[in-house]
Parts: sequence; C-alpha cells; structure tokens
Amino acid sequence: MSAAMDYQQKLAEKLTILNERGTGVLIRMNYIKKGPIWTCADPKLRPTVLTEKAMESAIKYINKKFPNIDFRGNIVSMSCLFFMFTYSQQEILLSQFIMSTLYACQCFFDIAFNFDFTKNYLDLIITYTSVIITLSRIDDKKALIGMFNCAHEMSNGCSDPSYPRLGQMMMEYEHPWKKLTEEFGPHTKSVTSALLSLRMVYPRRNLPAEQWRSSQLLSLLSAPANMLDPASCDTMACEYLSTEVMERWIIIGFLLCHSSLNTNQASQELWKMGLRSGLFLTLIRDEVLNIHKVSEDLFDSIKGYSKRVADIKECREHVLTNIGAMHRERRHFLRGAIKELFKVLDDEPGLLGPKALYVIMALSFSRDEVLWLVRHSENMPKIKMPEDYIDNQMAELLFYMEKLRALMRRYIHVVQRYHVQYLAQFDALVLNDTIQNMYVCPEEESVLMSSFVSALSALSVKQVDNKEEFDFRPLRLDWLRLQAYTSVNKAPLPIKDYPDLAKVMNLIQFHSRMVDNVEELLQETSEVSIFCFYPRVFEKMFTQSSEEMTMKRYLMSFPSVCSHFSNCGHPLCPEEVSKKGLRLCVTFLEQIAKHTSNVVLEICAEQCNLNDQLLPKHCAETISAARHRKQKKPLPKKGEIQKEKPGTESLRKDRTVLTNVDKMHLTLTELCSSYSLTSDFIVCDHIVVPTEFLLSHLETRLSEIIVRMANYNQTTQQIARPSDLLAGVRTYVAGLHSLASYINVDVTRLVKSVLLQQTQPLDSRGGQTITTLYTNWYLESLLRQASNSLIVHCPTMHCFVNQTTDNEPSFRAEEFSDVAELQALAELIGPYGMKFLSENLLWHITSQVTELKKLVIENMDVLVQMRSNFDKPEEMVNLKKRLTGGENVLKRMTIIGVILSFRAMAQDCLNDTLNKHCPFVMGPIKNLKDLNSYEAEIKVTLSVYELASAAGLTCNIDPALVAALISMQTDNTSIDEEYKLSNLLLVYVAVSLPILALDNNSSYSREHGGHNNNIHCLSTAINQLAAAMFTVQKKNIEHELKDFLLMASSTLLQLGQNIEKVEVKNRESIYLLLHMIVEQSSFLSQDMLESCFPYVLLRNAYREVYRTCIFTLG
Repeated sequence: MSAAMDYQQKLAEKLTILNERGTGVLIRMNYIKKGPIWTCADPKLRPTVLTEKAMESAIKYINKKFPNIDFRGNIVSMSCLFFMFTYSQQEILLSQFIMSTLYACQCFFDIAFNFDFTKNYLDLIITYTSVIITLSRIDDKKALIGMFNCAHEMSNGCSDPSYPRLGQMMMEYEHPWKKLTEEFGPHTKSVTSALLSLRMVYPRRNLPAEQWRSSQLLSLLSAPANMLDPASCDTMACEYLSTEVMERWIIIGFLLCHSSLNTNQASQELWKMGLRSGLFLTLIRDEVLNIHKVSEDLFDSIKGYSKRVADIKECREHVLTNIGAMHRERRHFLRGAIKELFKVLDDEPGLLGPKALYVIMALSFSRDEVLWLVRHSENMPKIKMPEDYIDNQMAELLFYMEKLRALMRRYIHVVQRYHVQYLAQFDALVLNDTIQNMYVCPEEESVLMSSFVSALSALSVKQVDNKEEFDFRPLRLDWLRLQAYTSVNKAPLPIKDYPDLAKVMNLIQFHSRMVDNVEELLQETSEVSIFCFYPRVFEKMFTQSSEEMTMKRYLMSFPSVCSHFSNCGHPLCPEEVSKKGLRLCVTFLEQIAKHTSNVVLEICAEQCNLNDQLLPKHCAETISAARHRKQKKPLPKKGEIQKEKPGTESLRKDRTVLTNVDKMHLTLTELCSSYSLTSDFIVCDHIVVPTEFLLSHLETRLSEIIVRMANYNQTTQQIARPSDLLAGVRTYVAGLHSLASYINVDVTRLVKSVLLQQTQPLDSRGGQTITTLYTNWYLESLLRQASNSLIVHCPTMHCFVNQTTDNEPSFRAEEFSDVAELQALAELIGPYGMKFLSENLLWHITSQVTELKKLVIENMDVLVQMRSNFDKPEEMVNLKKRLTGGENVLKRMTIIGVILSFRAMAQDCLNDTLNKHCPFVMGPIKNLKDLNSYEAEIKVTLSVYELASAAGLTCNIDPALVAALISMQTDNTSIDEEYKLSNLLLVYVAVSLPILALDNNSSYSREHGGHNNNIHCLSTAINQLAAAMFTVQKKNIEHELKDFLLMASSTLLQLGQNIEKVEVKNRESIYLLLHMIVEQSSFLSQDMLESCFPYVLLRNAYREVYRTCIFTLG
C-alpha cells in the first residue's frame, strides 16, 4: 500500500475504538451468560419461555433445523438477547476486517519499539477470541435466536435482516478453536513476530522470588548513592505490563497460530514458559480458560502434534508440582518489599518524583500475584499441597497496595512537578536532538514530531503551582498514530530503523501519564476488582486473615478494596456490578467493628470487675480481718482460701507472662491500627466511614450491657442498686474514653447517645431501657409494699425503710431510696427519665383520684350535710353512721401521699444532680420561679412551674399533677360539678380522720419522723392534690384549704371528747397530722391553725408522743 493509503486507514483510531467496544461486548456477553435476569446458565433463572413444557417441542425443532426454520406459533419476543448477539457479530466482523487490513499492510510489531501499536494488536486478537469462546459457552443461544426470528416473522411478515448471517456465524463457530485456527493461518507471521518480541520482557517478569531477592528488586535502600537518580529504562511501559496479559497473549496467540511451534524454537520455548505459569487464564471476569486441557484437546485433533501434546502434559505436571510454592514465595517477598518501599516514600515523599516507576512496578507485581491466587483458589486443582493456594496473609499485601495508592494521590503535586520539569527540560531536548539526527522525515511524521517538541517545551512548573489541568491524551494518540504510520511495510520512516525515537517516545509517554493520568495508571496497575466476581474467595481470605493476630491491623484493606469495584464497570453493561461491592464492604466492616467492639467491651468489663472490688460494700471482710489481727485471734486454717486484695493482679514476677488483659490490649491495638488506612472511602456512590460502623456496634452493645448490668428480674422483682449501676457505667465510660488513644473516634458523642437513649422508655432499637426497668421496679416493688405499710416513708432519713416483720424482706428499702441512691438514679436516667417516672407515678395517682370520686358520688348527700353541720356534734355523730367507705378514702389518699412523697424525694435528688452539673443554668431557673407570683396569669405561672419542676425544684402547685387532672376531664362534666366533687372529697377526708385513731399502726415514730402506717403522707396528698384540683377549677386554694382545716380541726376536737380508751389510743399521733398539713402547705399558716385548733393540744401531743418513744426505747 502507498503511504497516503496508510494514513487514510486510521489504524490507530480503529484499534483503540474496537478494543474498547470489544471489551464492552465481551462483558455484556458474560453478563448474559451469568446475569440475574436473562441468564442461560442457572436453570432456576432462565427465561420462562425456555422452561415451559409447551415450548419443549418447538425448542427441539429449532435446535435441530437451525438456522433454516419454518415455524408458526405464539413465541415471546427475545429482542434483548438477539440484539446482543447481533452486536457480538458486528464486533467479530469489524475485528476480522481490521486484522485483514493489518495483514495487508504487513505491519511490523515489536513490544520494545511500537509498544502501544503491538499491545493494541494483541489485545484485539485476544478480545476477538474471547468473544467467540464466550459466545460458544452460552447455552440455548440457537433456540433464543431462532425463537426471536420466528416471532419477528409473525409480527412483520418477514425474518430479521441480520438473522441469516447471524445464524451462519453460530453454525461456523459451533467448534470455535478449529474455526479460529483456520482463520489465523494467514496471520501467523504477524502474530508470531509480535509474541516473540516478549522474549526480553516476559522471562524477566516471570522470575522466582529468590532471584528477585538477590537482585533487591524494588528496593530503594540497596543503592543509597543512586536514590535520587530517576528510575528509567528503554521499555518503560513493559516494566509494569501485567504478566496475566502477557500470558494470555502467549497462550491464546500460539493456540491460534500453532504452526510456528513446530518451526520456531524460540516460539516453542516462550509457549512452554507460558504453559508453566499456571492452570487457568482469565477470559473475562470469572470466566476462565483451562489452558492445558484446551491446548491438549486442540493438538490431539491435529496430525503431527504428538510432541506438543507431550510438552503440554510435562508443563502441567510442572505446574501442579512447583507453581503454587513459587507464587507463595513471590507474595512473601512482595509483602516485605512494598512495605519497605512505602515506609521510605512516606518518610521522604520527594522521592516519588524520580522513583515513581518503582511504585507502579510494585503495584503491578502485587496485582499479578493477587489475580493469580484468586483465579486458582476458585478453581483449585486436587494436589498434595493445597496450602500453597491459601494465603492467610493476603490482608498485608492488599493493605500496602492501598497505602501506596493513597501515597501517590496525596503527593500528586510532587509527582506532577517533577515530571513536568523532566518533560520540558530533558525529554523535549532529547526528542528534538533525535529528530534532528534523522536523515529521512516525511511531512506527516515531521508535523507530528514537531508538535511533540513544541507541546513539551511549553510546559512550566507554574502550571502545577497554579493547579492547571493537564491533558496529554492528544499527544499519546498522536504517538500511536505515528507508530501505525511507521510500522507498515515500506514505510518512509520505518520505526525499526530508529530505536532511539522509540525509546525517547516511550519515555515521554510514561512521563506524560505521570502528569495527567496518574489515577488511570493506578487503576491499570493496582485495581483488583476481580474480587467482585469471586465473592466466596474474597470472604474466605478475609476470614483467614482475621484469624491471624498479626494480620488484624491490615483487615481494613478488604473493605477498602471494595471501592475498586465501581471502576470495573463498562458503559455497555452498567448494571453488572450494581451494589455487590457495597454489600461486601458492609459485611467486612461489620465484622471488623464487631470484633473491635467485643475486645473494647471485654476490657471495660474487666475494669468494671476490678472497680467493683473497691466498692464500699466489699470492705466488711477487710474490716473483719483487721479486727482479728487486733484482737490476736487465731488465723484461718490452711484449708480456708483467703480472698485476694484488690490490686494483686498488677503484681508480676515475670513481665513476659501475658495476662488476659494484656492479650486483649494487644488485640485492640492491632485492630485499631487497621482504621488508620483511611478515614473514609467511596463504594458504589456511597461514602463509607469505617469508624461509624464501630461506633454503631459500640452503641448497640453498650446499651445492652447497661440494661444487663441493671440485673432486673421481673419474676423475683430484683434489681441492682442505682449507685452500683452508676459505678459500673462510669467504669465503662472511662474504658471507652481510653479508646480515643488508639483511634480517632468521638467517644463523647457515643456515650452521650447511649446514655440519652437510656433516659427514654425505649432505645433506638425498641428495647427496654434502665428508665423503664427502674420505673417498673419502684412502682411494682417499693411503692406497692409502701402502700401496704410493709415499707414506711421516713422523713427523718429522707428514705423508705422496711417494717419489722417475721418474714425476711426481699430487699432493704433504704438501699434503694436514700438520697445517695436517688441521686445515682437521677444521674443515670436524667431529667427525661425522671419525667417518665413522674408520669407513671401520676398515672397511678389519677387512678386513685378516679376511685375517690366514685366514693364521693356514693356518699354525696351525707357529705353535703356534713359540710353544713360540721360544728354540730350531735348531728355529726348521726351523719357519720350513715357515711360509708371512710377507711377506703383514707387508704387511697395515703397511697397518693406515699407516691407524691417518693416523687418529691426523687425531684430533690434531681435538683441536687443538676446543681452539680449545670449550676449556671439552675440559677436563672430558680430565680424565675421565685420571682413568679401566684396571683399572675395562671397559664404563665404553670409554664414557669413546669420549667422549674423539670429541673427538680419544688413548686407551690405541681404542674404535672395539674396536667394529669386536666387529662381526666371529659366533655360530659362541668367545672362546677368537678369543683363540688373536689370540695366534698376534702370534706370526706376531714371527717374520716378520726378513724385513723382506731389503727394500732397509726402511732407516731420519732425515729422515722412519721407514722408507722404512712398516714403522715396524707399531709402531702392533701396539700398537693387540693392545690392541683382547685387550680384546674380556678378556685381560691387558700380559702378551700382553710375550710378543710376548720372542718378537720372540729372533727379532731370532737375526737378528744370521746372517753373510750380504744379510740383515743393514738389520738395524739393523729393530732400531729394537722400540724404536718399546715407545715407543708404554702397556703396555710400557723395562725390559721391556732385560730381553729388550740396550740396547747399540739404541744401536749408532741410531748406525749416523744415520751412514749423514750419509754419504749428506754
């Protein structure tokens, strides 16, 4: 062909486009074969038209008569698959055309001279062959194509135009290798010459680890004097060319052009070397080629190839015996080599400029070993040494691959700055000198080379400093065009005659890629998205690495590698990868986070056990032992085991002996080191933050542990003391804060989130919290027994105490209700939890109020008369006989008083806790409450009281009780009716007070500061309930309580006139109730009390009660 024709062929452009399109078609064909929708491989997922019983005869007929079919029937359209087969047919035809053109041009191929041209040519052959092989492996392709054509004929009256040729192609490639070897007969010379150019590259890349080690491959420290010298060679791109790609070229190339194996010794040696590289080659994704089996089957069918069959068997035996161990040693070497390389470059990132080639080579070598192991692990042969195909240290290799990638990205400006200067100040000058020394330079080639020099000379470091974007893709495409122009037969400027031009241009190409194409180069040499298609192998490697202590620090490399998966997609098959990578990534991160959180919480649990030994409740034994020593009592016998003192676990005779805590800290250090790989990365358009998985696991586990530490048993009604739980929580929080010294996580946010959830009735997962557990326990255990007078409210000690009974109490009330315990409870459940506790307490109060109203309604007539005649003793005696349910009223009011007394104690402790934590917030709230006047607007007053009550402050009117009473109201009742019931309820209580004197338990206890049957809580109930009820009804509280005081005084004075000893036994104790009511009320005063009840009676009552106490105690 003439030179003009060579330029018009546009070989470079065609090769580039066809290779890209061919890869997409191949990926699409593989997806059809194994995809989830139109798969023909999995019987369960095959198109229904192929599995319907009614279609069996039609399918058999189509397969038998294909491609000549005369069929009528109702067949579902299979256009999606048919058109994909059409695309593959077009790719095959176009590839045949371009290969014929290259054959006609008699192109020169040598990987050392025209690297890009040769690589594109060999890639085209491999892609063409892979498409045909993959197509032949699709089941039912004839049936699908034939059925579509029948449907098309029925719909349009004629068959599809592309059907005859497509059908013919399917028949021709039914036995693909035989047809392919026939096609490539004329191309043997071109293919062989291209493959033989690998003789200087492939053997050098296929050396055993011993030779790598002896030559100190990838080591920057082997020659310190040359550390700043740029890493360079004549064949830059060949140094990081994948061995998998070269093996694919060699094996498939010599299968297609096998005649050279019998005529050329060099071809035979290179072929044997390829056969000894492994058992399988990747066609695409996880579709592999069993190279020995395919080669043997092909050569068995050809006469004169018996020696080659023997060579194949010999190579297979060599692979089974030696190759696994060789690759294992290579991985072992690479782990150390890239670790050393990373450490040096991380310490001196300026070396990334001259030694960038080392990084790219290290990544490429490591990637080759990963790919080899993955495809052979999935298809592992039956051999005596299967451990050679198992690598439990893969995490380390992947980890440092990711580290090197990140290092290149982080210091990209260093790499760019260095290579921009290299291109402008060295490469441009060398290229210019090379051009000047050429004795022949045609116009087209001269224009291209001149543009190279001018483009490189114009470069400046300022462009890097200004962060300008570089784009050398036109230059590299022009170099590919120049390779095509100079590689055809009888080219005016044959490239083989100008090796210096090839060397400098190959160097320029690499340097230009280091300026504008680093990311793509990293993808090319270190992308391991193959794991996406071998999930079982990937998960197995992760499991094996996680079981090794030394590999735990590298585990984060597995989820990080999942970010590669989105890069392996292709526009012709965008749905292939989908969310598979994200699922694997989440699985790995969950496992790492679970393991880390387990270790962290085990350490916290151990610290909690040690801290528990220091609690005051364990000091009794120490005190007892000290008393024994002081009193010189005999020592315990030898058989008795003496309890170790806290701290003995820290005494060591030998530091090399590791305790369980030491091992846990070591494990934690290793696991936390893995989080240093990256703070976040992107997988399938999702930003993944590894530490958030850890925090999520810790949040879930810590919530469960806190609830478990409460030790709540609903059956036995047992629970841990709040102070003990608080001590445990504080120990866990301190342990979690130590995690911040290992890894950069926001432990404070974690602790706040968990503890805040524990202040709510349910946590974020819908589980019970300690707020719910303690609320249930205090209501069901402590307050229920207090309602039955088994537990007594003790104002003196600000707690509840057990009554002395014959039965052993299930718990000591003071251990759960004293100030220290309720303050601990307030610390644990906070204001929100206290509000929930208060709401539950008020629910029980409203239940009692409902029952009280029913009793008032039953006795309404009598109570109305009593209210009018309370100062007439004779009539009151008659009316009392008609009154029923007085004891019930007092009992229910006492229960309300007990609940309100407990609530007041809890509120006081909440106030103390908040004053300790946020005094600057509590001060303004207290001032606002004190400055608020009850005479002001009631809504404003209640709003202020609500704020104050939430902070634990005591208010004249309980806003929560007011809200609870309002919620009881219905549309049927008026305010006047409610007021009447409230007024009569106070009357009912006032006239029923004398009944208390009949109860032997109504005696006043000086020790407790109250009555033994909790009737002193009536004062709290009367004051708070009256204030709330009359606030709701908008009445004067002081006036109503004054009326109650007048009526109660009159009733109790009448009690003093009774001379029956039984009734007056506890009269003095009951008198004290009036004083308590007035003392605790914000609306009554001592003057009001003295106006209706003689103070002398109160004085005598106190004297009598205290004298009785002294006599009893004395």
